[in-house]
Amino acid sequence: MTRETQEDWYLISNADQLDSPALVFYPDRIAENIVRLKNRINDITRLRPHVKTHKNPEITNMMIEAGIHKFKCATIAESEMLGICKAPDVLLAYQPVGPKIHRFIQLIRDYPDTKFSCLLDNAVSLKAIAAAAAEAGLTVDVFLDLNVGMNRTGIAPDENAVLLYQQISAEPGVNALGLHAYDGHIHDDSMDVRKEKWQLALDGILYVNQEIIAAGLPKPVVVAGGTPTFPLYAAFDDVECSPGTFILWDKGYQDAFAEQEYLTAALVISRVISISGSGTITVDLGHKSVAAENELPRRVYFLNAPQAKFIGQSEEHLVLDAGADNGFEIGDVLYGLPIHICPTVALYGTAALVQDQEISGEWKITARERKINI
Repeated sequence: MTRETQEDWYLISNADQLDSPALVFYPDRIAENIVRLKNRINDITRLRPHVKTHKNPEITNMMIEAGIHKFKCATIAESEMLGICKAPDVLLAYQPVGPKIHRFIQLIRDYPDTKFSCLLDNAVSLKAIAAAAAEAGLTVDVFLDLNVGMNRTGIAPDENAVLLYQQISAEPGVNALGLHAYDGHIHDDSMDVRKEKWQLALDGILYVNQEIIAAGLPKPVVVAGGTPTFPLYAAFDDVECSPGTFILWDKGYQDAFAEQEYLTAALVISRVISISGSGTITVDLGHKSVAAENELPRRVYFLNAPQAKFIGQSEEHLVLDAGADNGFEIGDVLYGLPIHICPTVALYGTAALVQDQEISGEWKITARERKINI
């Protein structure tokens, strides 16, 4: 029986050795997800996975050993974790401002085995980053951040974006590498709807790209997309792709994006700590233990209690209606599949490892910290 069909793949025979709540990783399934990602693109050099999901050096090293050498991240700590792993190419998909500029410059100095770059979307930040780089005697690689519909950061993909790119190219202290576009607003269940919205985003990217080339500048590198649009960009040869959630997967993406068959590879473990009334149980999985940005019923799915209904959650407790005669007793273990794994991982300092259905060690979630050294 394969891991895809083995219904009890998640069970831990020595779960009594694991305090709860706990985050657990299944390394064999993580390794399989890396293989599946590689098989979904024509050229491995076009992969630039985002590490925000796992924030972990061991998983990063698994990808490096698998031949993936480009990465994307969102924080200085994630950047430094990648530098510690000697990842060859790292894009900080964030525009450094204030003290973060100097931290970024320090990263470049302290981790010479890694080629770092960052984002820009305005002339003020351009001048600040270029001045800091010049003062340090460095040239900083930058990508122009395009707003293709998420309306969070970035410049609209029009003639002003082309002008800003030309300004970057002419500014001492920085080097214009290319274009970055994150389309996190595109997460529809329907692939047809996703494709329609993706085409609008792609049209903007292509317009700016073509105008830059027409202006006589080198062809930009294009880094675009996340997990929901990965299959679309993967089929488009001139784009580096940045999925992140694929590495651990979660219930939200499992339900929404059936065309992407990755394995869920991380769970949260909790225990029944109280029983009150007919069918009502309380487990030790509060706001601090699983991502709570979604409405209450959309935070976690219990593999061994799939019919459980959510009554309430507080910082350290989750109250469930498990149904009459549910059979649960004080101390029983519940295996929770997070709806959103990325912020869930960030709630834990370590993840226990499960191999052959036994706890076999733990990995530190190194980049959950805001600061490692720099």
